[in-house]
Amino acid sequence: MHSTLDRRATYAAYAVFLALVALAPLVLDGFWLNRLGKYLVYGMLGVAIAMCWGYAGILNLGQGLFFGIGAYMLAMSLKMASPTSLQHGGNGPVPDFMLSNAEPGAVIDLCCINSGAFLWSPFRYQAFGILMGVVLPVLVAFLLGLVVFRKRIAGVFVSIITLALVLLVRLLLVDAQPLTNGFNGLSDLAWLKVGGFEFDPYGVGTYYLIAGLLALVLVGARLLLATRAGLILRATAGDPQRARYLGFDVAHYQTFFFALSAGIAALAGMLYVVVAEFASPTFMDLAFSITMVVWAAVGGRGSLLGACVGAILINMLESTASETQALVEAWRVIVGLAFVLVVLYLPKGMAGWVHDLLDRQAMRGAK
Repeated sequence: MHSTLDRRATYAAYAVFLALVALAPLVLDGFWLNRLGKYLVYGMLGVAIAMCWGYAGILNLGQGLFFGIGAYMLAMSLKMASPTSLQHGGNGPVPDFMLSNAEPGAVIDLCCINSGAFLWSPFRYQAFGILMGVVLPVLVAFLLGLVVFRKRIAGVFVSIITLALVLLVRLLLVDAQPLTNGFNGLSDLAWLKVGGFEFDPYGVGTYYLIAGLLALVLVGARLLLATRAGLILRATAGDPQRARYLGFDVAHYQTFFFALSAGIAALAGMLYVVVAEFASPTFMDLAFSITMVVWAAVGGRGSLLGACVGAILINMLESTASETQALVEAWRVIVGLAFVLVVLYLPKGMAGWVHDLLDRQAMRGAK
């Protein structure tokens, strides 16, 4: 009976959430749709964290790496399509920041304006940027997972490795100033164009692109975790040694879901570029990756929808507090305090609290 009630409550929660997301354009203008679109992107990141940490038992402190790679791959294509990359008098598009970093006497062309600029050439095609935005992060996560999980590295050591990797890539990204624009990141981007349709960051079409992909990720991840693979994944997270004894290839399942989580984070990074119109090395900051973990913990890392809603609510709280004059200096403290209170009194997050509440009501009804 409890399982039936839980299932119905879960379906109802998903339906209510998706309905609210779908109906938002009826009451919000372009500015608020753009802002809500960013929150939904963070919600997608919450889903990625919940899948990796809550279900696979892998605390990834470098999720910003995959988010950042996805963002930069698409941003490079959009930068190549920007008018600022075409107003230099050369034969083809060249990012404007490369002009100030060009070697003396260099021809204004990607082949020779500076060392390594030729790597930008394929990004003239947005399809290539979109493809690389998904494939590259998944490939990096897959190769990392093969090494880490085949070696049976677990616990805090996985967190340290992913943390070190994201910091290393961020350092390389900043140091490669002539190729990546360093600390300044990539801005002045063109709009994403698919089949002749341009996605205005403040338009309804862009909002529904993000909302639709979030719905697909949420429902798809939910269905996947309900399969045999998902059940085995939860068994490996609870007791990997027992799962190995029963004959399951633990590393195989861990690597698959680790890479899938990276793909979701990369998709979120690409969508963030579409709605925010920039890509920055701050995506790979340590603080950002740790903040994602806070979102999942507050919402409930054992629930995909809980982590998603937690990410959205916390970012709403941060935005409201940081824009309030009296709280502008204290909003980080407020968010940190909320996290501490949840950990102390709601260890399963908001989703766990709702689940326990439903269980208590079901027990009372049974009596």
